[in-house]
Amino acid sequence: MKNTHINHPEDSVLTGDLSVLKWFTSKGNLSVKVDGSPAIVWGTNPSTNLFFVGTKSVFNKKLIKINHSHADIDNNHQGEVATILHHCLDNLPRSVTIYQGDFIGFGGSDNYNPNTIRYYFQDKVTSNIIIAPHTYYTADKDLRDAEAFPLEFNLESNDNVLFVKPDCEITHTDYRQDIIDRCNFARQVATLCEFPTNTRQIARIKKHFNACIKNDIEIDDITLEAIAHDNNCDVNVLRLWKLIYSIKIDLLCYHIDADDSVECYIEEERCDHEGYVFSNDYGSYKIVNREGFSKANFHLGVQST
Repeated sequence: MKNTHINHPEDSVLTGDLSVLKWFTSKGNLSVKVDGSPAIVWGTNPSTNLFFVGTKSVFNKKLIKINHSHADIDNNHQGEVATILHHCLDNLPRSVTIYQGDFIGFGGSDNYNPNTIRYYFQDKVTSNIIIAPHTYYTADKDLRDAEAFPLEFNLESNDNVLFVKPDCEITHTDYRQDIIDRCNFARQVATLCEFPTNTRQIARIKKHFNACIKNDIEIDDITLEAIAHDNNCDVNVLRLWKLIYSIKIDLLCYHIDADDSVECYIEEERCDHEGYVFSNDYGSYKIVNREGFSKANFHLGVQST
């Protein structure tokens, strides 16, 4: 699968898929979710054996935008995205492996605001471009068949590109039993749920939750009852959503440490990283405080990548 969108773990249970409960309690790879834009994909195209750069549109099924040259970039893109891709084509190392990362900015400064979060580096960046890599792909013949894997190693920076990949870890080994106990309780709650099967209904429920976060509406039982009524769904499903959300927030707030050599700010206020991505055999989900980062993202009118 392509890493074009990573879901929140609580959203996944709306369909009745409880595999996220095993995701919480299984070992895996944790990485910082850097708030860059746009997403950049680069490497060797398996169908041409030529180096390419692009955005997530390299994975499109129909209007595929793969750029092997500056002329391709001019044909496929325009504006700021085209400018960024021209610099990426000039500066990214020629690799056989296909990588994906978020663009942070051009060298010459010590602070960057590519999306919602402004990053402050300890020193002025002297490399030409800054990329935060997070994923690599394997593909036999076609990028549309590429399979994504979390990047568990660091890419080597040079004068052309600074690769940013902050270290992070789950620090408290005793967290696992607490998470296991709460996931077991979630399974009991799930036995009381009548899960929706209509994809449009599920999309509307997600939209209601996003609206609550955006407008500072507390998601208490009264709110859950109202959302259930408006969407003609079982309120126990929404209570399960809130339970999974609370498990995620506890994991985020109490059991994860990250390298703070790069400081993060939203407007003038110091903040944590956007969040994290945790991947294992049960999937990849983002661990984000939606009432913090996502709310700021909504209010600043920025579409997260």
